[in-house]
Amino acid sequence: MSLLKHAPHTGQPLDIQVFQFRILLASEKEITMPTMQLTQVFIDAATCPTGKQKVDYFDTELAGLLLKVMPTGKRTYYLRYKDSHGKTKEKQLFNASVVDLKTARQQAKEKLAQLALGQDPFADQKLKRTVPTFAAFVRDSYLPYIETNKKSWKLDEAMLRLHVLPYLGKHYLDNITKRHVVDVISCHAKHSKPSSTNRLMTVIQCLFNCALAWDVPGLTTNPANKLAKRKDPYQRDRYLTHEELRALWKAIDCSQAEMLPYIVRMLIFTGARKNEVAHAQWTDIDWYTKQWRIPKNKSGKVRFVPLSDAAINLLCELKPKSKSAYIFANPKTQKPYVNFYHSWNTARKEAGITNIRIHDLRHTYASYLVNIGIPIYEVKEILGHANIATTQRYAHLSHATLLEATNQLAGHVNNSLRGTLESGTIITDNMIEIRAA
Repeated sequence: MSLLKHAPHTGQPLDIQVFQFRILLASEKEITMPTMQLTQVFIDAATCPTGKQKVDYFDTELAGLLLKVMPTGKRTYYLRYKDSHGKTKEKQLFNASVVDLKTARQQAKEKLAQLALGQDPFADQKLKRTVPTFAAFVRDSYLPYIETNKKSWKLDEAMLRLHVLPYLGKHYLDNITKRHVVDVISCHAKHSKPSSTNRLMTVIQCLFNCALAWDVPGLTTNPANKLAKRKDPYQRDRYLTHEELRALWKAIDCSQAEMLPYIVRMLIFTGARKNEVAHAQWTDIDWYTKQWRIPKNKSGKVRFVPLSDAAINLLCELKPKSKSAYIFANPKTQKPYVNFYHSWNTARKEAGITNIRIHDLRHTYASYLVNIGIPIYEVKEILGHANIATTQRYAHLSHATLLEATNQLAGHVNNSLRGTLESGTIITDNMIEIRAA
């Protein structure tokens, strides 16, 4: 106790004064790891010695637990341990002003037990630090990816910037829930058409699918999955009748635009998209197998379109006239003929069918395929759809076709009941079974 005669009288509890005096002596002997049995009283009043940037008080009751005190008075529990490679690590545990010593010791003991079993008790903390915010992921990963892999990336970027980032930008990816996404979609739907809102929903779904595929830390599910698409009351199931098609054929033949007849016929013969036809090149055509290779379609994949004899004849007619690598080039620029609205509009007016769009030619193609009995899954492959649901939207059977089918069935039944059996028809007491001949 004679040493205490030199200890300053600070008005602090005796055990604190004793410990601070030991630190003073330790510093003179260049000892940098003062130890003591921590008590709650000591922790509540612990201070950092003047002139020190910090001081660590190591607990003798639980090896590895320490109290770090800063000049500001902030007191924090830490755990010092050796990892699986034998390296000394130090991890922050709790604010000593919030968590008491008993709880800190208990939690530290559990973490030490995990370490002894070869586990990492701080794995969750490490993971949290690597989870990006929505804005960071869009900026650093998603946009650079779609810029080089998606032709319509500018539209996606605009939708994210205007309608998603203001709401979700600061959220960490692993904290975004389905409720967050629903709120964004609902907000957008108040001022937009259902088709636009559905596109936004698709953009968000694709973004999270990419994050999952790239193993972004912390993300385990797609919060935008299984959200119902908005029904569009204005969505049309429009395709040309045979009479309308004949009228359009006549109108394009009279067009002053040299390329319009070829472009429209190619669209109808193949069911391709406008941009796919506009950017088609002669090197994409395999004359031997009668296939058209589209390098990247809307789904981002290479696909092959079968070319009918009519499509091959059209290309053979056009080939000698061509001076460009592009099949349907603008005669003036020899570049892709992407804008022919004026000539198209003139032709459809001449045909008396002003309520059709270029894309309705694709719809017409799909409907005709189904009407002649081509299975829906084959139609899906021809059109290059990634999802069968998309094909089903295009492939509506016309009312006339359905009416004709039901009339044929009724005719079979009536003929059978009158006793005029057709080949392969069997009548029993309880049923009429119609079999193919």
